[in-house]
Amino acid sequence: MTVQTKSMMVSVGTQRLRVTVENRGAGRPLLLINGIGATGDLFDPFRQHFGDRETICFDAPGVGGSPTPMLPYSMRKIAGTVAGLVDELGHSTVDVLGLSWGGALAQEFAHRHPGMVRRLILTATMPGVTSLPGRPAAVATLLSPMRYYSPEYLKRVAPTLYGGAIRDNPELLDEHARQRAARPPSNLGYIHQLSAIQRWSSLPWLHRLAHRTLVLAGDDDPIVRLVNCRILASRIPDARLHVVKGGGHLFLFTRAEEMATIVADFLEKGAAKAQRQLRLRPTAG
Repeated sequence: MTVQTKSMMVSVGTQRLRVTVENRGAGRPLLLINGIGATGDLFDPFRQHFGDRETICFDAPGVGGSPTPMLPYSMRKIAGTVAGLVDELGHSTVDVLGLSWGGALAQEFAHRHPGMVRRLILTATMPGVTSLPGRPAAVATLLSPMRYYSPEYLKRVAPTLYGGAIRDNPELLDEHARQRAARPPSNLGYIHQLSAIQRWSSLPWLHRLAHRTLVLAGDDDPIVRLVNCRILASRIPDARLHVVKGGGHLFLFTRAEEMATIVADFLEKGAAKAQRQLRLRPTAG
């Protein structure tokens, strides 16, 4: 399979975004939105197992190669920026996968621009300020971007922060730490992201999301408690929940091939059919 990867700067209004587009086939584009402080590059372990489809990643404002805006932004405003990005890339409709903070932005994007989203995958995420908080030690660690500046610090806090397989996979953690340190967020950019999500909730309008939605959740996630993902799946009318047994906050990366297969099945066959297959597929612990 021929893989074409393009990295570029795209202007949306006054904001410039670093964007990577990877084309492995002619399938409908999949927009990947990452967690707080994380660049699109961190999706690489997942992308390499995702064949026959174009994938789009971007660095949020103040993260990686995207300049930091001087003023803070709301989730509504950044959702408008995402809509502008999709339009600039020449697409009218995309499938969207959001991870953690990116899952919140994916919800807001689908809510504000429903015609631009076909199907939605919400991964290790929650409905905002109304959520049940994660474990105190994990939440406290999230308040600082230090893990992006110091690989050694990340290795110390990763088991507490991320849970799951990251505890027992030092090689994976080494690579993950290297990638995070290569393009860290600015301090102000990280604060903007924290500020945006601390003022946001999707709970009042989740029941109006009409998109077919797959909610992926780990049962060993210190940051996002499983109950929050159950709330998402119960409030979105056409949503299904898949619980990854033993999955921590980064199960999309630590079990990339398995997750890529599940996501591809969902996008190709829809929520109901994908869920029936998930019930029949054993999940490794």
